[in-house]
Amino acid sequence: MRYMKILVLGVVLGWAASLPAEASSSNWYNSEGGKVRLVTTGKPDEAGKIHGVLDIALKPGWKTYWRDPGDAGVPPQLDISGSTNIADAQLSFPPPQRHDDGYGKWAGYDRPVSLPVTFTVSSPGQPATIDAHVFLGICETICIPVQTRLSVDPGSDPDNATDAALVKTALATLPSPARSDFGVSVLPGDHETLVVQAQSPGDPQSVDFFIAGERDYMFGAPVRSQRDGKLVFTVPILDRPSATPTDGGLYYTLTSAEGSVDGLLPFP
Repeated sequence: MRYMKILVLGVVLGWAASLPAEASSSNWYNSEGGKVRLVTTGKPDEAGKIHGVLDIALKPGWKTYWRDPGDAGVPPQLDISGSTNIADAQLSFPPPQRHDDGYGKWAGYDRPVSLPVTFTVSSPGQPATIDAHVFLGICETICIPVQTRLSVDPGSDPDNATDAALVKTALATLPSPARSDFGVSVLPGDHETLVVQAQSPGDPQSVDFFIAGERDYMFGAPVRSQRDGKLVFTVPILDRPSATPTDGGLYYTLTSAEGSVDGLLPFP
């Protein structure tokens, strides 16, 4: 069952006190395994987007999850429904690492990480404040949930060079779009497996494939193999919707010693 190994310590961690929005970055919220805050570049761009990061400073030995944490983790989540003049918030993820904690294999980060966030302003030109409820899991020998409320007024410090530099650096860590020589293509599979062939420059032994379960899909850890000299990943489909979606696709990241790319795959 997904999330089965998360130790619920809500009484211990609680919710951070609701603080007034007074800066383009929030205060840090401290937890047992690290601390977390929101940082923004201040005013929206010409498209009505405010760029920011969910900044996660992990203590040594602690880890946190990617967008798909496997069958027993908690992906980072933002609820911005309490915000003013903010219509949407989309998290992006740097390339993850593969981890095996003895309970299962999952994707995540074992170092401090800044997850880019794009906030969409409802009415450009009008004041906007971000009031975000944050939920994520961090792990050492056990995993604990971090739940807090982070408040930001992006317009109160719109020209903060330090914040802008942090956001720019985080955006530069994101995977590039997949291309013909660096990406994956789907091979014939069956109802219980997703099979892809990976193309990547550099050493094929450094390549790893990450697929995010969405729309009621759940995947196991990919198994790598060679077919006719080609690198292939076979991914168990642990759960799937009763009907295959006809719109959108499944997000994937392909990593190697040469960098990382991402894209969408059709629903299997």
